[in-house]
Amino acid sequence: MEKGSFLSPFKAIKYLFQKPRTFLFPFQRRDASKRYRGFHLNDWEKCTGCGNCADICPNQAITMVKISEIEPKPGEKNERPQIDYGRCCFCGLCVDICPPGSLRLSRDYLHIDHATDTFVYLPKDEKTDKEHFFSEGEYSIFKANLSHRKKNFEGFVSDLEYTLFEPQRVPMKEVPPEERKLSFIEQVLGYDKEEAKKEAERCLECKLCEEACPAHLKISDYIKAIYEGKEEESLRKIFEDNPIPSICGRICMAHCEKACSLGRRGEPLAIRWLKRYTADSIKDYKKALEEKPAPPTGKKVAVIGAGPSGLSVAYFLRLKGHSVVVFDSLGGGGGMMRIGPPLYRLPIEAIDKDVNYIASLGVEFRFNTTVGKDVMFEDILKKYDAVYLGIGTTISRSTKVKHSQKCIPALLFLRENKIGEGFKVGKDIVVIGGGNVAMDVARTALRLQHMQYPGEKVVTKTVSLEDWDIMPAREDEIEDAKKEGVQFNPGWGPKEVVLDDKGNIKGLLCMKVKSVFDEKGRFAPTFYEDKEMFLEADMIIEAIGQAPDFSFIPEKLFTRLEFTERRKVKVDGNGMTSIPKVFAGGDIVNINLDAVTAIADAKVAAEGIHKFLTQKA
Repeated sequence: MEKGSFLSPFKAIKYLFQKPRTFLFPFQRRDASKRYRGFHLNDWEKCTGCGNCADICPNQAITMVKISEIEPKPGEKNERPQIDYGRCCFCGLCVDICPPGSLRLSRDYLHIDHATDTFVYLPKDEKTDKEHFFSEGEYSIFKANLSHRKKNFEGFVSDLEYTLFEPQRVPMKEVPPEERKLSFIEQVLGYDKEEAKKEAERCLECKLCEEACPAHLKISDYIKAIYEGKEEESLRKIFEDNPIPSICGRICMAHCEKACSLGRRGEPLAIRWLKRYTADSIKDYKKALEEKPAPPTGKKVAVIGAGPSGLSVAYFLRLKGHSVVVFDSLGGGGGMMRIGPPLYRLPIEAIDKDVNYIASLGVEFRFNTTVGKDVMFEDILKKYDAVYLGIGTTISRSTKVKHSQKCIPALLFLRENKIGEGFKVGKDIVVIGGGNVAMDVARTALRLQHMQYPGEKVVTKTVSLEDWDIMPAREDEIEDAKKEGVQFNPGWGPKEVVLDDKGNIKGLLCMKVKSVFDEKGRFAPTFYEDKEMFLEADMIIEAIGQAPDFSFIPEKLFTRLEFTERRKVKVDGNGMTSIPKVFAGGDIVNINLDAVTAIADAKVAAEGIHKFLTQKA
């Protein structure tokens, strides 16, 4: 082996005069890479407190902490993530799973402090924590820690293409507009098993939706059951809080979807359609649910109205062992659901599936029975131990403009076309209103026009006080109406129904709306009197709202019924009205005017009635 020269070590001297590959930290600085994973940033204005970051953390480094100054609301908890940097491995999974994209990692990684408890940190960003974030000129590396951070130093952020959740929902199959407007075929075709499982897989189980749901359904549980292929278990979870899933799976206002965390940057989970999938996939509720009422209590409850509220309170009370009789003037159950939402949205067989199951538990239905005519309210009050009012809003309001008596009320129009003999419609129809009922009326009218005048020119148009930005109808209803050919005239109010010499409708004279609400937010429309528009029409339908019919209650009793400032029936925490043993819920009580809120009222009232009856016993 050849011996080395004793001069070899001196060869290293040449490197003393070359530029070093290292740098003198902290006197020299080099910023981390653009996608560096350093300390966390959290935009508190975007953060929903969903807790997905804490759930996914492999080291359990994240804890959700309640923040007293944040007011919880639908779709947002008053919690924010707290990071323990003694555990954090900076993997970035919390960023990739964050639905609103509020959580990011900065390029900041220096923390100089003697206290070990300073590793636990509640991250914010420069938007909400101006005290601890500093500009380039103000920032000092010698003070660097979690309380002295650099502004605008974002590193690893969420990219929707690579997130750990699927931002887009599984498309729902629908009958195309050009085809569906020719008949009353159901528009939405529903998910099949594979599609439902794929959509259910998107759920992050953060349960923000459950807080937003008025009836507080166990949404995460029933969706998880769908994913696992356990449809019967899914149905059982739904029925714990909602006994009309076939109805709600089609017409629910889906407050839950508005709160879904996935909807912050993508599309919310199709919760309503998944509920419908479960209801449709189970052919025999009774066999799947195996529910049995409790032993008879000997107490009798009368329910007036077989709408969502009445059906639900009857179901919950029957399971508690009470005898329940439901009175309704219609020939079947569903209340407003039976006459309002058109067949293309809610077929009769979907309603009857829910109603028939409730009847199978022993609830007695007396259809074609009008309280106040076929049976007196006073007699019901004497005969039954408790009475529940779920009568809904069944009287269409009128504009009361000149010749408005020539107009057709919306509910009459919808009722006759769904369960009656139907209407002969005109070729040029104007629908007054901008809400969901107006959309139902307009789309029904358009279908009837195409069916009654095939191949001929027909027009259906709406006119509403509200402009596009405040139109009360659901956005999807408006879009569907547009696709089918309904014409819109937002921001105009009716002034006069114009008649020809023979007294037939010639059209509608409208005024341009100046404002719909006053400075206090109250409904008080004002108009530009000099700006008018004439809409030709041979048929006008008014769809501007509904009111309840209390005419069945004797005057001496009605005077004892208390109302709120908004003319809603006043109830206590148990759902009882100011008339002893008379309870109420649904549209006459709440301001949401939808099925799921009616169910929520029924749950409260059912517990209240049960407590009232058992304490009385």
